[in-house]
Amino acid sequence: MQRALAATKKPVLAFMARAIAVRRIAFKVLPLLTVGVIHPVANAQFLNPQQVNQLSSSPANYRIYYGSDPLQFGDLRLPQAAGKHPVAVVIHGGCWKYKHGDLTADLQNMAALSSALTRHEIATWNIEYRQIDTPGGGWTGTFEDVANAIDYLRVLAKPYSLDLNRVVIIGHSAGGHLGTWAAARHRLPRQNYFWFQDPLRVLGVVNLAGIADLEAFLPMQNQSCGEPVITTLIGGSPAEVPGRYKLASPSHLLPLGVKQKLIYGIQDQVVPPRFGQQYAEAARQMGDDVTFVSVENTSHFELIAPGSEAWYQVEASVLSVLKLK
Repeated sequence: MQRALAATKKPVLAFMARAIAVRRIAFKVLPLLTVGVIHPVANAQFLNPQQVNQLSSSPANYRIYYGSDPLQFGDLRLPQAAGKHPVAVVIHGGCWKYKHGDLTADLQNMAALSSALTRHEIATWNIEYRQIDTPGGGWTGTFEDVANAIDYLRVLAKPYSLDLNRVVIIGHSAGGHLGTWAAARHRLPRQNYFWFQDPLRVLGVVNLAGIADLEAFLPMQNQSCGEPVITTLIGGSPAEVPGRYKLASPSHLLPLGVKQKLIYGIQDQVVPPRFGQQYAEAARQMGDDVTFVSVENTSHFELIAPGSEAWYQVEASVLSVLKLK
């Protein structure tokens, strides 16, 4: 099942150059192009997904398949230092949908972020997964893919010197939802949809503009994604399939019992920060260790762009959860 494509190990590129590149892009006069919908933003220039995809990144050391489907794979980047490496599982967003006109939402959107974290001696496992418009995606394939990709770290741990006692999940947008859900799998009750006997436990999750309360976001799903993507992902509305929302929305699985770092852009019109703040308050009331941060001069995609104003918060959060800072 495993197929590995070895890449030549090269020194990680200088990230000061990347920071300059990010700022140069940010000053271009552009609308905010989200995956699915174009939102014109008056008097502001923010990154779009294509620009993030073009940021420099080191090649993955290995592309490894965790399943038999063409979309069940991940890119593994390894630090140059010897010894066992802490791991960041990286999950891209894209409205849980692969195709958006001529655009695709895939793991390339998190390549620069993965490269930047590897510079801190963190192995990164940047995963791909089936989405609602690909065969087998949606309910329950999307969830199963993310879960299986994370648990596949047990297979990778020995040959690639991964420390499974130090694992953090970092997800952006829809990936923030999936990452938070994956960190809460130990809270799932036994049921007929999916059951994970021994889910890999993680130290925490860094949620970048993710949707942790699916029902709360339903009124915005068409505006942000251009179609009812959550309804499609779950296979119905809360009135039609209430039990599924209780299993799929992290808000129903509180307390998660792991550290949670939520970071949002104040100018984000795709997932406005109020959604993260409301979830964070609910999680704290349930006893979870939650930090919520909103970053000025930041929209949706700056959060995954090394060198942006938001990057320090992202970097510091990952290091904090892994106890490297």
